[in-house]
Amino acid sequence: MTMRIHGKTIELDEDLGVADGQDVAVEVRVIGLKKKPPGWRPGETETTAGMMAGHWTEEDDRILDAIERDRHRPSMRELSG
Repeated sequence: MTMRIHGKTIELDEDLGVADGQDVAVEVRVIGLKKKPPGWRPGETETTAGMMAGHWTEEDDRILDAIERDRHRPSMRELSG
């Protein structure tokens, strides 16, 4: 059975025969993307990073370098006294 999500509502393709208002348990698994990532081609095994390589900018490099530097800063400080 296929279901669609509309905000906080799940729409079923068929009647389950369950009483209106009955509590049920639901397992949700996404079965496909509606929009493919930029650069995606059917059958590709390339990583997402590889697909995004053509869209990467020097600003993206600058941001990642700043994040990497911040990660290696000491996170503890000396206590005085």
